[in-house]
Amino acid sequence: MEIYFLLLLILIMAAALGSGYPVAFALPGAAIVTVVLAALTGYLFAGSTDAFFHTGGPQQWLSAGVTNLRGVYWEVERDTLIAIPLFIFMGITLQRSKIAEDLLVTMAQLFGPVPGGLGISVVFVGALLAATTGIVGATVVAMGLISLPAMMRNKYSTPLATGTIAASGTLGQIIPPSIVLIILADQLASAVDQASTTRKALYKAATGEITMPSAFDVISTSAGEMFLGALVPGLVLVLLYMAYILIFAILKPSVAPAVHHGGKFDGAFWGKVFITLVPPLTLIFLVLGSIIGGIATVNQAGAIGAAGAMIMAGYRLYGGGRMTYVPALIGLAGLVVIALALKNFEMNLKAVDTTNDWIGIQVGIFGTILLVTSLIWSGIRIRKIENTLAGIMLETAKTTALVFIILLGAAMLTAAFRAFGGEDLVRDFLDSLPGGFWAKFVIVMAVIFVLGFFLDFIEIAVVVVPIVAPILLADPSANVTAVWLGVMIGLNIQTSFLTPPFGFALFYLRGVAPAAVKTLQIYKGVIAFILLQLLALGIVGYYPPLANYLPARVSFLSETAPPPRNPKLQYCIEQYVSERFQEDGAQLQAAHAAAGNIDLSFLPPDLAKGFAEGVEKASNAQALLDEAHAAGQAITDASPAYRVVHTKVRDLEAVIRGIDEHIAELRSEINRLPGEANAAARETRQAETGTLEAEKEGLLAQIPADWAATYKSYSGLIKAEEKALNAYRKNSDQAYGDIADVVTKLKGSVRFLELGDELTALSGRIGSGDPEALAAEVGLLADKFGEVEGASKVRSEISKVRRALEAKNPDSAKAAAAMAAASQLYDEQKDWRAKAGSVLPQMEAYEAAIRNTIGVRTLDRMPREVALDVASCSAVHRDISLNF
Repeated sequence: MEIYFLLLLILIMAAALGSGYPVAFALPGAAIVTVVLAALTGYLFAGSTDAFFHTGGPQQWLSAGVTNLRGVYWEVERDTLIAIPLFIFMGITLQRSKIAEDLLVTMAQLFGPVPGGLGISVVFVGALLAATTGIVGATVVAMGLISLPAMMRNKYSTPLATGTIAASGTLGQIIPPSIVLIILADQLASAVDQASTTRKALYKAATGEITMPSAFDVISTSAGEMFLGALVPGLVLVLLYMAYILIFAILKPSVAPAVHHGGKFDGAFWGKVFITLVPPLTLIFLVLGSIIGGIATVNQAGAIGAAGAMIMAGYRLYGGGRMTYVPALIGLAGLVVIALALKNFEMNLKAVDTTNDWIGIQVGIFGTILLVTSLIWSGIRIRKIENTLAGIMLETAKTTALVFIILLGAAMLTAAFRAFGGEDLVRDFLDSLPGGFWAKFVIVMAVIFVLGFFLDFIEIAVVVVPIVAPILLADPSANVTAVWLGVMIGLNIQTSFLTPPFGFALFYLRGVAPAAVKTLQIYKGVIAFILLQLLALGIVGYYPPLANYLPARVSFLSETAPPPRNPKLQYCIEQYVSERFQEDGAQLQAAHAAAGNIDLSFLPPDLAKGFAEGVEKASNAQALLDEAHAAGQAITDASPAYRVVHTKVRDLEAVIRGIDEHIAELRSEINRLPGEANAAARETRQAETGTLEAEKEGLLAQIPADWAATYKSYSGLIKAEEKALNAYRKNSDQAYGDIADVVTKLKGSVRFLELGDELTALSGRIGSGDPEALAAEVGLLADKFGEVEGASKVRSEISKVRRALEAKNPDSAKAAAAMAAASQLYDEQKDWRAKAGSVLPQMEAYEAAIRNTIGVRTLDRMPREVALDVASCSAVHRDISLNF
């Protein structure tokens, strides 16, 4: 019966949306009505309100949606949606400040002489507005009012002109900052959690292992990573648009003729270009640059954007005069002062301990005062001029409320969809498709594309994504990242603004286009741009690094970058090390030989032995890694034949698991049908259970008889590779650790020897003078020795001196004995530390030579060269399905 209520849920939702009922109420309304009907039907015909639910009951599923959405606000880690009102405020402020009009007029004059120049200028401005306002309706309307008449007047093809304007206006959905990307990031964060659970269960079922290696887990995403991931694909789309217009204009000049600017390209013109173009570009740089540079989170970048938009609106809406740009200049001066303070002073209040630090704090406060003054002044201007600020705040509140109530409704609809087993049906259908992950992916993309003809982007993002994303992310055969999947869905959703009959960009343009422009011409014009969007989708799908590389690069170069020991990085790090061994192998072997010839005779036995063993292990590292790669090659050679059998068996096992779940459901239904009145129903289900069990036996018989031996053999190859890799990792870590330890101790020799005079001076003062004052000096000396690597024993004895002097009854004899022991320990190290300078340069050169290869795993963070290589490697999806 669940299937009938699932169909009823979809029918009610479709009917409500088709009738024009508000989305915010259609989604939760369909869920509530269907759940209540299912509960009443179950109570009347089966005696239980839970009878016709896949799992649980009506109370659980009615509250599940609200509970899930509430978790977004109450969980500290899930603060993604806070950015939505900030970016909406930023967009509406810039839209009201008429920035679009200035850009369109100026860029049309600049690009006009180029074939198709007006069209290219529209795309360029669309990209700029996408990165600032991101509001599709406002952008399309502004372009339609300003650029369309100019393009028609200059004999542009009507379909090309309207298609260019409509398509350029939708760039705000994929070029960050974008509300769509924020919503997708939030939905995908939940999807990753579900996909991770599914993949762990799959690994346990396939291998019998309780825990899955973290290297096989699903890679999550955030709003910031989504912004970074969408940036390059968005620019690819812009270039495709521009290239299409330019090529079309060159091949057929009559459809997009060049338009020469009536005035001169003199200083006044370029000054106008500067004033028009630089502020939006600066705002884009501040918002996206702060995210890319790891300076700000998405929420903080949203606040930066909102503040910048206020300042821009403050001078743009002002009537003119000498004071027009004063607030903006004050704000710019404040930013410069703050930047200088951050660069030259310690700005952490907790770490301030000098007069110079306090000067830096005061400079920072002054810069902040300037910035706040600029914001207040600009805000007063916006409020006074036609009460613009009140309108902006009202529109921001309305739009934000709309987004959040749709999110709430979608959460309830998704909960109802799962209540009737919809998610399992979708998963079973996608899993049954031949072709693996890519068959599922193509079907999902096709469904999203078709839904774009009828539904808005928010509806698709919050209804479809939570259902299909966990299924796609859990598949280990493609092992895609959430960033890539989000960008692909975002690119696909973008077409919903252009696809007739309900493409919103088409409605916006139709509303402002002159009567001479026919609706059919608008539809005809967008076809080429829809195809270009699908081409961009194919390009990003074929080459995932376009979406994956930038987030990985920023992550690995940030202050919070994962350490090189992170299990998820080992594959790429070892690929990098292997490449360095191949390219620089001769130099490394020469470095090993030179290090082996260093005279260590004057060093203490433990240090000499440690360094010598480290050099020996380091010289063996390349051979050990080659052995691991040989084991990996054995896996590669065996994989094609094993994959055929593996795919067949895992597909059969997936079907068997589905049958087991169906049998469990039937037995549960049998238990809910007591009494003679339900005897026939019980017999029907028992017969169906018997049929399913027979089908299960038939499937089990199809599993090859030698599967267990085949699996064991292939698993043995995997274990052999893992054993070889562990041997390499342990050897390399110990090698570099031993060498770095000796080098660090020798580097402290200069400082160690400098402290000798202080030690001698204090030794002569034991037993005389004020014990408390002497204890303080001894404590400082102990701290100084503590900063020298390898001097811990000396420090320990000096600390005993301090404790003896600080005792209630100071014991000078005990202090003198401890100081004598410290002096003896010092003298034992003094000779070899004095000679350390003769070998230290050679040791440091050797340590530097192996640091980024053999020693890279022991470092606190990846060096830049390594991080960039690992980012490139991890940006490529890697099939891990044969491990399951």
